[in-house]
Parts: sequence; C-alpha cells; structure tokens
Amino acid sequence: MTYKATKITIVSEKLIQSGITRIVEDEGAAGYTVIEGGGKGQHGVRSTDRPKVVGAFGIVKIEVVVADRGVADAIADKVAASYFENYAGIVYLEEVEVLRPKKF
Repeated sequence: MTYKATKITIVSEKLIQSGITRIVEDEGAAGYTVIEGGGKGQHGVRSTDRPKVVGAFGIVKIEVVVADRGVADAIADKVAASYFENYAGIVYLEEVEVLRPKKF
C-alpha cells in the first residue's frame, strides 16, 4: 500500500548546501539526499566533465520527501527567501506516493 507525500527538489550552488540542509532539518524533515550535478540554465553551463578549480562552485540537487505538505511549503519558502536573491537555484514540489510512511 502507498501513501501520499510531497517531494521537494532543490537545485542550487554547492556553496550553500549546508545552509539549505540546515533549513530542511530545522523544519523537521527526517532526511534528505544530495546529488552532485551539472547542467545548463540562466547562469550558464555547470559541467560535470571538467574538474572544478573550487569544488564549492558546482551544483547539487537536494531531494527531500515529507508526509506533510505544510512542511514542504515551509522548506521551499525558507530556502527561496534565504538564498535565491543572491545565489542561483530553483525549488519544485511534486506529489509522490511512498511505502513505509513512518520514514517521512
């Protein structure tokens, strides 16, 4: 049997990863996954092929799944308000179905 939950996906500069994960934890999420990435967007190309001079200038995708939509909204709003005026990043939310809802 599956249960409804919300997945928050945050793509941002690696430089602000610790601040974002602090918000995620402070808002009560049980955990998160961080994936290093690359791509192209409004701020140019972030390559995964070339070594970076400074690792903090890469990008990461942070995924969080929570059972409570209010918690998801709070995380998204706080991340955007805290960082996206000065740093590149996006946040999107998706309704998902999970097994073992106690994990979220």
